[in-house]
Amino acid sequence: MHIGIAGNIGSGKTTLTRLLAKSMNWTPRFEPVDNNPYLADFYKDMQRWSFNLQIYFLNKRFKEVVNIRRSNENVIQDRTIYEDSCVFAPNLHKMGLMSTRDYENYKDLFSLMISLVQPPDLMIYLRSSIEHLVGNIQKRGREYEEGIRLDYLKGLNDLYEAWITEYSDGKKLIIDVDKLDFENDPKDLSSVIDAVGAELHGLF
Repeated sequence: MHIGIAGNIGSGKTTLTRLLAKSMNWTPRFEPVDNNPYLADFYKDMQRWSFNLQIYFLNKRFKEVVNIRRSNENVIQDRTIYEDSCVFAPNLHKMGLMSTRDYENYKDLFSLMISLVQPPDLMIYLRSSIEHLVGNIQKRGREYEEGIRLDYLKGLNDLYEAWITEYSDGKKLIIDVDKLDFENDPKDLSSVIDAVGAELHGLF
C-alpha cells in the first residue's frame, strides 16, 4: 500500500510522515533534502537552477514510486511525484524562473514517467496558510530556506489548492493544519489518525 503526503514547504509533511509511520507501523520514505546537490544553489539563484532542481526531484521521485510498488511494504511517502509537475514546475514557469522550452521538456518527461506508475492508494494534502508555513520554516531553521521568497510560497499555495481540487487519480484526504499541532498534542494526532483510518477502511 502506498500513502502519499502532499503539501507546501513547511506544512508538516515530514513530521506527519514520521508520526503516522510510527502509529500505523508503516515504512516512511522521506524527501531527500539534506543531500540535494542543487537546493542551496536554487534558493540563491532560482532562474539559473530551476530546471536542474526539478529534473533532480523528478528522477528521485520516479525511482521512489517504482521501488514502492515493487516492495510488499505499506509505505508512507513525504511528498509525491505529482507535486513536482503540477505545482513546483508550473510555479517556476509562471514566475519567469523557468523558460518555456525547459518547462515543455519537463512536462513531456513527466507525462512519460507518470504513465508507467500507479498513483498512491491515498493522497493526504496538508492545507496551510502562508503565515503558518513561514512560522514553521523559521522554527526549523534550515539555512538554505532563509532566502525563500514570499511570492514563491504564495504561488505554490495557489497551485497546490488548484491541483488538489482537480486531483482524481485516487482517494484524497484534506487536512487543515493551521489549528493542529499533531507533533505535540496527542488529541490532534489522534484526530488525524482517525481520519486517515476512515479513508483507508475500504482498502483492507
